[in-house]
Amino acid sequence: MTRDLTLLWRADEAADATDGKLLPSDAVADWQASGVSIDTRTLNDGDLYTALKGPNHDGHDHVADAFAKGAAAAMVERDVKGLSRSANLLRVENTEYGLRALAAAARARSDAKICAITGSVGKTGTKELLAAALGNQGRVTATAGNLNNHYGLPLSLARMPADTDFGIFEMGMNHAGEIAPLSVLARPHVAMITNVEAVHIEYFKNIEGIADAKAEIFTGLLPDGVAVLNRDNPFFDYLSAKAKDAGAQMVWGFGVHSFSNARLLAFEPDAKGARVEATVGSQHMKYRLSMPGKHWALNSVGVLAAAHAMGADLEQAAASLVSVTPPKGRGQIFAIRLDDGTLTVTDETYNASPVAMRAAFNVLASQKPGRGGRRIVVLGDMLELGDDSVHAHLALADDIKAHDFDQVFACGQYMSDILDALPQDMQGARAATSQQLAAVVATKVRGGDLVMVKGSAGSHMGHIIEALKALGPLETGSV
Repeated sequence: MTRDLTLLWRADEAADATDGKLLPSDAVADWQASGVSIDTRTLNDGDLYTALKGPNHDGHDHVADAFAKGAAAAMVERDVKGLSRSANLLRVENTEYGLRALAAAARARSDAKICAITGSVGKTGTKELLAAALGNQGRVTATAGNLNNHYGLPLSLARMPADTDFGIFEMGMNHAGEIAPLSVLARPHVAMITNVEAVHIEYFKNIEGIADAKAEIFTGLLPDGVAVLNRDNPFFDYLSAKAKDAGAQMVWGFGVHSFSNARLLAFEPDAKGARVEATVGSQHMKYRLSMPGKHWALNSVGVLAAAHAMGADLEQAAASLVSVTPPKGRGQIFAIRLDDGTLTVTDETYNASPVAMRAAFNVLASQKPGRGGRRIVVLGDMLELGDDSVHAHLALADDIKAHDFDQVFACGQYMSDILDALPQDMQGARAATSQQLAAVVATKVRGGDLVMVKGSAGSHMGHIIEALKALGPLETGSV
């Protein structure tokens, strides 16, 4: 049978990859899947549905729903009631192992250049930048959203078409030992670490343990592979040695450091993003970004280093970066039309850590409020900081005072106390929960204000965003 490259898996290929059995056994299984899914809520017509058994839910309970939504077939490890006798099934011993086997087969059949990305912060945004940089130079497969764990990475690989030119895969972790098997599965040509910071420190003895966990990304690096590392990070030398020990042919450092192979020379934010000047190897470059934060500019330089290592044209890659806008909850800016002017809100509600908080503060400080407006921060707890939680939250007060923000609103077990460390005129209001604080914030803002809302996902700061959006219509061009 001639392969249709718009399709991912034929029945016989999926069965061979997973050592599975095609059912029903009395029929010739000739189905073809155009995608792979592990969630019926996002399943597309023609997907191969994989029924994973998680700690709280068993995907086998949703197989019938998957077929009702148009699944081409389902990978299962046990009998499922309520199905048509003609339902296309791929029976495997263990569906989690089956998904990994499918991912391994997708990787084995591909000649794509693969880049694996990890880091304490900035993984998803960096992945989006690299996907854009390479998008006009070949077929790109990239991690969707932040599917970067022991389920998400195999799923992302299993979705990679055979004719992919560039694969970009994000790898995340909360504990030691989680990234190594992902790297072995992906077998990257390029491994990029955006930074090492005290994020998820609750699960580690110290920050050195986080560095070791991030260095696991080199485990699967191919023999002629390249490591791309943050030259400004204190762990650069440590990670560089780890990369070389793992067999990296070359280490590229990126940052403002004078020894950086990819160096940020100039960064000028403006109303529409930022102008960036950099050198990548011997090439001098100027390009634009659609995000004003310096952390975006720094990571963009690392992205160009990775693109160069993957064989891309640098000028074309740099010109493509302007197409990237911040992912949801990671710096999206929208404008709300009020009776007395425009309220501008930056949504940073996806997650938070001390380093990410300070980066967001820098972005807000670089922006100018409208007439009569103020710079306002609305903050929720940063989670998974362990014994350092109290100090890490209170330490942000110095940054807030240095930027001279006008008002601070806070909620949560730790962040609420930050108001006591601020001058009286900066203190807006505090509340136990984001939902309680949302009602207060919505009554305090006015036209011309710049409002930045940030907290860990578990702080549910989206309630603040929704309360602000309810104040008026979004202006044209807002996200």
